[in-house]
Formats: sequence, structure tokens, C-alpha cells
Amino acid sequence: MNSPNPDNPIFIVDDDSKILAAVETILRIAGFDNITAIQDSRDVIRTMERRIPGLVLLDLNMPHINGAYLLKSIRKTWPRIPVIMLTSNIEVDMAVKCMKIGAMDYILKPVDSDRLIKSVKQALDGGQALGQLSPSLHQELFSQIKKPAAFSAIITQDSQMHAIFHYVEAVAPSPQPVLIFGETGVGKELIGQCIHNLSGRKGKLVKVNVAGLDDNMFSDTLFGHVPGAFTSARNARPGLILQASGGTLMLDEIGDLALSSQVKLLRLLQEGDYLALGSDITRHSDTRIIASTNQDLWALEKQGKFRKDLIYRLSTHRLTIPPLRERLLDLPLLLDRFICQAADELDKPVPDIPKRLIEIMETHPFKGNIRELKSMVYDAMSRYQGGAISADLFNISIHTDHGVGASMSVDPELPTLKQAANALVEKAMAHTGGNQSAAAKILGISQQALSKRLQKLREEE
Repeated sequence: MNSPNPDNPIFIVDDDSKILAAVETILRIAGFDNITAIQDSRDVIRTMERRIPGLVLLDLNMPHINGAYLLKSIRKTWPRIPVIMLTSNIEVDMAVKCMKIGAMDYILKPVDSDRLIKSVKQALDGGQALGQLSPSLHQELFSQIKKPAAFSAIITQDSQMHAIFHYVEAVAPSPQPVLIFGETGVGKELIGQCIHNLSGRKGKLVKVNVAGLDDNMFSDTLFGHVPGAFTSARNARPGLILQASGGTLMLDEIGDLALSSQVKLLRLLQEGDYLALGSDITRHSDTRIIASTNQDLWALEKQGKFRKDLIYRLSTHRLTIPPLRERLLDLPLLLDRFICQAADELDKPVPDIPKRLIEIMETHPFKGNIRELKSMVYDAMSRYQGGAISADLFNISIHTDHGVGASMSVDPELPTLKQAANALVEKAMAHTGGNQSAAAKILGISQQALSKRLQKLREEE
């Protein structure tokens, strides 16, 4: 008999080797041949990071880390993986409490074969929960990644993100700068963290948003100052470059950096040298620079706002993170994760997610990307009362961008898709003063696609 769920192993966790062997034997006789037995509770989370189980059978009373604590950890990180508690008679009250936390069932020890098999089948027959990674797809996406645990904070099953993970693994050990492009809220900081974690650098990751820093503030923040550098400089300030020594300095919103500050950053990248304010002693830095922006640096260069030579220096390695609207496969996964997190933090039950909610959200532009989705979920869960979570709680029309297309009234006689698309194109062109490149970015399409659509509009006039 083949295993009912061969792609996802069943984890059996128990510190008693006899119980462990007995439970495994019962399941194998019943035809469940994909089983991972874990005797040390400290190995559970690290094993799950390497391979996601389809079900966890978890002993309640164990040394090192008890079952209740492990259950909370599993529920927080993998909220849809079913967990069945194994407990002795004296622990039944605690097992019931675990079911309130999120356990699917509890089974008394010594384990009854029929009871165990029935409970396991029910857990597995429950099907794949909404938002959970498809086992085969998850394995396919991560089969070529050497250290998938490094990307565990990023929820995705998108092939574009998978390609980014490969690129990150390849360039992480390099000492050269990395330039990360991406709209607001797509997760540029998370990718920066992954690059640092995989770099092998012994120093720490230091992050700073350079937007709004004038030249003096930029120099003081990054390079520091010596006593007496200016009126209020009584004590020395080391600066972030020194704090990130041997590690990584991530400069967010690099597109907003003043031209005078760009010259200083360029020197740092070219020579590795800098001067603290008020000092004439040159210091050398081995800090690796990661820069991120939501702007088109080449467009800024044409406007005289960004140095061409700095772009080249920053972009030795570069990558672009796709917006959420271009990776809609991830929408159910992210929605599920944020709902579970919000439910846990607000001490509310985890609601079912109706298919209609996913369909509605797929039409939302998400100009704020993942950050916007998370805010929407937490707002909805704060007002959630019970049952399946309603699309009405998300107030999607309120969250919609009030820029392009905001003046389109909601009329009972809805326009056709063609009419709506044409209206959006016209509004985008008007909003950008006829700049096709800028309008294409607002609409989330290529400039070539926009040109073709504009040509058709002219032909139809």
C-alpha cells in the first residue's frame, strides 16, 4: 500500500524510544511509509526548516523543549500544519489546552492503533489548507537552493522569487556592492538580510534610511565625528561604517541621497576610505554596501539628480523584486500567514478564508505591496467576530490608491473591461503629462505594451 501523502513526511516526536518505535510501526503497517522519527525535541524546528511535514505527532511531556511550547512555535511559523498531541492520562487537561492553542487532536498513551490511524487519516484527508505551499512545488522550487533556511522569512512559491534566491546565493559571498530595486513594501530589507546572512561576514548588518539626510547629517551618521568637530560635538561618534565593520551596511532609499553625499559614498566604494567629521586621519573600511531604492536611478541621472558613476559602482550586483500584483500565486500564502499571525497576537480564532476573498484581492493594485496587505489584514482581524473572514472587513475600496483612476465612480451599470482599461490608460497618461514611461510604471505594464494600447486607441477614434 502506498503512503496516502508521500511528498510530506509525518513527523513523530517523542523522547521515549519505545513509544517512538511503536507509533512508527503502527503507521507503517497502515501504509504510511514517509515517516521521520525525532527523539530530541530540540531537533524539531531545524528539521522542519529543511523539509515541511504534512503532519506532526507531538509528545506533550519531553525534556529540553516541551510539546506545548513546540506547538506554539509550529503554529506561529507553520500555522496550517496539523498537529496531534500524544499524552498520558495525567496530562489530558494540558492536552485540551493545546487543542485551544491549535492542536487538531490528542491521543492517549499507550497508543491505540485504530484511534491513531483514524486521527492521522482525518488530519491528512483535510487536504491542503489554503495558503500552504504545495509540497511538490515547494520541493521543486527549493531543490536547487543550497541553504533554503536562509530564505525562511520570505513567503513565496513564485518562480521569479525563486530565481532571485539563486542569484542571492551566488553573489552573497562577494565583497562588492548590491543594488536592490523594488517598489515600496516588496521586501527589499528581507532580501538584504538574506544576502548578509549568506555572506559569511563576521560583522553585523546595519541598516539606515538615507532619505532626508542632508550632507552633514549623512557624513555624521555614516562616518562619525571626533570631539570638537562642531559646537555640540563633545564626545566622539563612531559612525555606522565603523559599527558595520567586517559586516554589511544597507542604505535604504538611496535614490534620495543628496549629490554632495553621493560624492563621499562614491569615494568610499572606490577606495574604501573615509574621514570622520573633524578628523584628518583617513580610515579604511571593509564594510560591504547594499543599497535599495524604489526609484529609477537612470531616470534620476538624466534629471541631474544622481551620479552615473555611482550607479555603476553600486550595481556590481543588482536585482529587482517583483511587486505583489506580479506574483499573485503568493497572495493566498501571505494572506494566510498574516491572518494567522494577527489571530495569534489578538488572541482570536484563525478564520477560514473564502475563495471569494482571494478573487477580490487579486484585482486590488496593492501599490503598497506586502506591507499594505499586512496592514489590511491586521485592520480586518481587529474587527473580526467569528466564522469565515468576510471581504467586507477589508474595506478594499478604502485602501485603493486615490491617485490614478480614483475618480472613476462605481455605477450599477459597470463599464466593460475594455472601457475600464482604456479609461485607466487615459488617466495615467494625463496624470504623467503624456510621459509613456512613467504611465507604464503606474499601470504596471511595459512601455511597449502601453504604446500598442495607445495606438489602438488612436485607431478607434
